[in-house]
Amino acid sequence: MNVIGKVKNNSNVLGRISSFYKKLSPSERKVADFVLANSQQIIHMPMSEIARQTSVSDPSVLRFCRSLGYHGYLDFKLALTQDLATPTEFINETVNEDDSVSEIAQKIFSAGSQALFDTLQGLDLLELEQTINLIKDANFVLITGVGTSAPIAQMFFNRLLRLGINARIQTDSYLQLMEASLLGPDDLVIAISQTGASIDPIITLDEAKEHGAKTIAITGTLASPVTESADVSLFSSSTDLRPESASSRISQIVILETIYVALSLKCIKKSQNNEQKLWSALVKKTL
Repeated sequence: MNVIGKVKNNSNVLGRISSFYKKLSPSERKVADFVLANSQQIIHMPMSEIARQTSVSDPSVLRFCRSLGYHGYLDFKLALTQDLATPTEFINETVNEDDSVSEIAQKIFSAGSQALFDTLQGLDLLELEQTINLIKDANFVLITGVGTSAPIAQMFFNRLLRLGINARIQTDSYLQLMEASLLGPDDLVIAISQTGASIDPIITLDEAKEHGAKTIAITGTLASPVTESADVSLFSSSTDLRPESASSRISQIVILETIYVALSLKCIKKSQNNEQKLWSALVKKTL
């Protein structure tokens, strides 16, 4: 891949495309032409839609982004958004500056509902079933997440703990790598990364795979770098421009809750027994 150069802060995305247009491959030029002609619409489009509109593959769109020096499509889209979006759009693309609290609430709740619907529609049920079976059959499960993904990872660890599954959570990138280096073929790593472009989960998954462990990525970006390091990938949808938005997290939480409930039903007697023990412990705590 011919990467033109690392993107510097405050670089103009459209100007960068024009300046280096001749260095792009033919398929990348198709994407460039589309972006230049539809820049305002691009910030609201998933990568698959750009691929469809330009008659190229998803990887071709990803290569276009990387050839310009971006880590991936989301990185590129965020940079474009910074160039083009109004201040309120970058806070949330659905709100207006003069919206009332009631209008803001309606729009935010609607965005969350739409993200859930889109996630369900795009969910690969075979990959979901495979995820459930990998967790059920694993000797040990390592759950990882850094930054804003850490609370989601913690929530899922709590769910697996309720089921008596041998699991641990690591939100420190150094400790994640250490743990991954000690895994084996019967173990599993689950990396939660909304952007899918952060280097920490990629390094952790690659290290785990090197030792024979299975790997799962839960991300909000199709064809993101982290999916290349995962045996199974599950995708959450978001209606917002910002990767750490509430709607993106809501979608991930519901995916993980679905996995938890499905696992519970596969070992329902053990689940019931564990829940009784947990409630008993909580009752003692309140006495």
